[in-house]
Amino acid sequence: MAETLTPFDSGAARKPRWGDECSVRFERLDERGHSVGEVGDFRLLERGGALGALARVRVLSRRRSDLEVRTLEVLEPGPHTVPARCVHHGVCGGCTFQATAYGAQLEFRARALQEVLSAAGVAHGLDEVVASPEVWNYRNKMDFTFGTRRWSEVAGADVCPGALTLGLFPRGVHSKVLEIRRCEIAFGAAAAIVESTRRLARDLCFDAYDTVAQGGFLRHLLLRRSWADGEILAALVTTAEAPAAGPEAFAALVEALAAAHPEVTTWVQLVNPGRALVAVGEREIVLRGRGAIRERLAGHDFEVRAGSFFQVNTPAAEALIERVLAAADVRPGDVIHDLYSGCGTISLALARRAGPGARVHGFEWVESAVLAAREAASRNGLADVVFHAGDVLDTWRAEHGRAAADVVVADPPRAGLHPKVAAALAASTARSIVLVACEARSGARDAALLLSAGWSLERVLAVDLFPHTPHLECVFAFRRKP
Repeated sequence: MAETLTPFDSGAARKPRWGDECSVRFERLDERGHSVGEVGDFRLLERGGALGALARVRVLSRRRSDLEVRTLEVLEPGPHTVPARCVHHGVCGGCTFQATAYGAQLEFRARALQEVLSAAGVAHGLDEVVASPEVWNYRNKMDFTFGTRRWSEVAGADVCPGALTLGLFPRGVHSKVLEIRRCEIAFGAAAAIVESTRRLARDLCFDAYDTVAQGGFLRHLLLRRSWADGEILAALVTTAEAPAAGPEAFAALVEALAAAHPEVTTWVQLVNPGRALVAVGEREIVLRGRGAIRERLAGHDFEVRAGSFFQVNTPAAEALIERVLAAADVRPGDVIHDLYSGCGTISLALARRAGPGARVHGFEWVESAVLAAREAASRNGLADVVFHAGDVLDTWRAEHGRAAADVVVADPPRAGLHPKVAAALAASTARSIVLVACEARSGARDAALLLSAGWSLERVLAVDLFPHTPHLECVFAFRRKP
């Protein structure tokens, strides 16, 4: 337990309040990814607090015995502290644990995941924690935000308020933009494209979307790079098809950007007139190139567009899919069902592993993802893999009634399995179930439900898809008890 640097009170006992300061050693991660330390009866939480370090912190808020704090100064580095590689570390909200050695990051995260599993009643240790093959510049996709309020790394104040800026949000702030000069987790060419886009947009007098005034033209810059052959897709997300100055002005910006970065193989515009700060669009307009890049994953080729869902860490996704295939233990002639199949990466890998005679069905409610999956199946010579669009439970029940599955793989969104899907999965007559969870608490909840329904949990492993963050992807392998 850490010693107090500045007491919470000056004499009479009182509960800590905003502005109080103390010292704390951040000794672990909690289930939400906060660094956690204790002072007296209070638990101090900070997202991105330096793991293992003794820090002087200030109280930002209190909820019962939990205090949200912000580090003012690191008094004593932790045993696993290393120099942060990024110049924006500690200010940018993109990745938080660069100053902790990578091996120690995995240990802290694995311990937090194990605590989540135990709390949910999943009494099974982690059989394996798979490190990301690439720790730096691993992201093949990044979204950057245009804004009118620039964050100063010195004081946090506006610099030239109202002027266009482009970058990432500072940690805990969504009203201002930090101008990124480098990004150590994005693919290597990203920072230069961001800098050129920021400069040219200013030079050509474009206005950025203002979240307060709810006006402006440029909203986001989305960048994707193929790990397979280096193709780059750049998408400008805008509030309308053309700015107030007219379509010629926008064409001039795109032309200037294309000239500055010939390595970008396709430029796309996504039109998003809504208010939400998300880099998506209601309409997609291909400005230059074919509007997609080719990526290769688990031996299959995929066409990735601006709005495609695709794993952002290709080498780690390869490792994840290989573990899913091993856990599924598919056999020739199996009927295999892939719930929440997305663009088909796992479905196609299952079909290839099972070989001729296997019948693979993917179930996905996002129609655009289903279309992409069908296209990928055809491109890779796996046209017999069938993808069903619509409500996952309804379409799965219909197919399950025609041909019961021998193996079921489920990779749901962060919220986990819908309760009705979870109940149907628990009642399945399949030989094996593989559950993939990108959020620890929802995954532990769903795994506990399958255990309570009589399934045997054979293996639990974690894969790191996001180095320098609190997250781990979890894979649960279940077998039907004899």
